[in-house]
Amino acid sequence: MATDYDEPRVRPEDQPVNESLEAIQAQRSATTQSSTIDTDESDTAEGFDLPGAVLEEELLISVIPEREDEFTCMSCFLVKHRTQLAREKNGNKFCAECEG
Repeated sequence: MATDYDEPRVRPEDQPVNESLEAIQAQRSATTQSSTIDTDESDTAEGFDLPGAVLEEELLISVIPEREDEFTCMSCFLVKHRTQLAREKNGNKFCAECEG
């Protein structure tokens, strides 16, 4: 006997049973899902503690402006020394690592 593999396989338990409209509506109302999402305070990012991290300290970073012998690579956006300049195109400078 030839088998048509393109034909959908339907099991008898997947076949819809001829139920009344009232029975279907009663079944739906019994299994109604709420549209609210249950969240917990510990689910937020503030609830995670990193091991070994001291969270009470505030980091103080002093920003040093770019010096005359430095440039900012337009590919990696790192400040590099002028000896690492590979090429300059339309005023944009690229480092040797990015051009490598």
